[in-house]
Amino acid sequence: MSINNSPKIEVVAAIISNDSEEILCMQRGVNKHSYISKKYEFPGGKIEQDETNENALKREMTEEINIEIEINSFYLKVEHEYPDFFLIMNAYLCKTKTLKITLNEHIEYKWLPIKDLNGLDWAAADIPIVKKLMRDGIN
Repeated sequence: MSINNSPKIEVVAAIISNDSEEILCMQRGVNKHSYISKKYEFPGGKIEQDETNENALKREMTEEINIEIEINSFYLKVEHEYPDFFLIMNAYLCKTKTLKITLNEHIEYKWLPIKDLNGLDWAAADIPIVKKLMRDGIN
């Protein structure tokens, strides 16, 4: 639990690149919490009971954006305290051949070169991933 006893949520996130080495950036819809409303994020979601991180990631990509991914490697663990919950996010480098995304939960998506990622309004928990990508790349 976090210091203020807010719920702890563990999620997985996919840093998805395509053959052009552009990164998939997803925009959340309107949310009652302004700190995540319409912010960009890496796609992902909660890990279900008895589910591995990798299985959760593949399931979430099918449910949220209707694509298949190849998970390459673990990239970064982010711990971030939002006003209402404490988030633990396990981010993985992934590849896809699919460029067409189905927006089942998000309102917009962009494929961007790493150098352009900081031009988006990211959710706070995703910013450490953006910074690491801009510093270290995906290799």
